[in-house]
Amino acid sequence: MEIFNQNIAILGSGNIGSAIAKGFILSSMIKPEQIILTRRKTSLLTAFEKKGCIVLNNNCQAVKKSEIIIIAVPPQQTKELLQEINSDLNPKKHIIISLVSGVTTNEILRLIKKQIQVVRVMPNIASAVRESMTCIASDTASNETIEHTKKIFDYIGKTFIISEEQMVPATALGACGIAFFLRAIRAASQGGIEIGFHSYEAIPMAAQTAKGAASLLLNMDNHPEMEIDKVTTPEGCTIAGLNEMEHQGFSSAMIKGITTSADKATKLYKNNKE
Repeated sequence: MEIFNQNIAILGSGNIGSAIAKGFILSSMIKPEQIILTRRKTSLLTAFEKKGCIVLNNNCQAVKKSEIIIIAVPPQQTKELLQEINSDLNPKKHIIISLVSGVTTNEILRLIKKQIQVVRVMPNIASAVRESMTCIASDTASNETIEHTKKIFDYIGKTFIISEEQMVPATALGACGIAFFLRAIRAASQGGIEIGFHSYEAIPMAAQTAKGAASLLLNMDNHPEMEIDKVTTPEGCTIAGLNEMEHQGFSSAMIKGITTSADKATKLYKNNKE
């Protein structure tokens, strides 16, 4: 496999930035010394420094040392960060990969006033174990740059290239969505405790069951209901449980949660514009 030979700066190495860095290291395709992490409190990145990553509290220095610039700050900090690093951005050298919800590639180009390759990417925190669902889009970057970005994020999970107008829905389903599924697993484990298991037994049982369900869909390429039909027998306990969940609003609650998150994501950056 081709050796990755570029340096990657992750500007704003909080939860998602750190998860991506962990995934890159775990992949063995990107060496720790090729990863530059920035954060105001660098003491929170000591574990990465011990692994060989470069840790800085200066974003401009990180940009100078890198070819790939991953922006992983909250929407309200995006404009300030772009202004900070703008003079060090080189269109002939750099690719900007933005993880910022609600900020289009055209908006980033408007702010930096440079013809630079900008790609939007929406991974999730499962990047840390190389199981992210990452969506990639750009209305402004070349196909070559988009494919190069895909190759990078293929190291840490599955990727889809989508249209940029789909990035807000992708945020709700793939990025926010991991929290929804974690909450479902927690709920299942609590049910397990109520029927007789200790929490240290119920949580891994629920988690492995969820992993098995996901693996069925990813490997069998079937609709969920086809797999559900295999475990729902007439007058059985599975269908009784499923029907009770639906009576209590399980599916509608999940759908409403996703659509609410999508609606909120459209407003995160707009509320912080001048």
